[in-house]
Amino acid sequence: MSQEDLSRQAYWRAHLRLLGICLAIWFLVSFVLGILVSQPLNAIQLGGYPLGFWFAQQGSIYTFIILIFVYAWRMNVLDRKFNVHEE
Repeated sequence: MSQEDLSRQAYWRAHLRLLGICLAIWFLVSFVLGILVSQPLNAIQLGGYPLGFWFAQQGSIYTFIILIFVYAWRMNVLDRKFNVHEE
């Protein structure tokens, strides 16, 4: 294998790792905290609302927006590291 092929594989592995982490956080916030454990979380109040309800409504949306920015930022870092960035 050439050095270029190894670099492409490393880039792809790093990209998939980042994507996996983002998807795991998305799943945790939207499904686990918003649905599966919402009843125990409802015992805690956040801004006058039960925490389970907050995660299912506002918390998931805030998390998704943050994930978009983190993903874009980390991909820019990866692109520069593997020299595939655009000028």
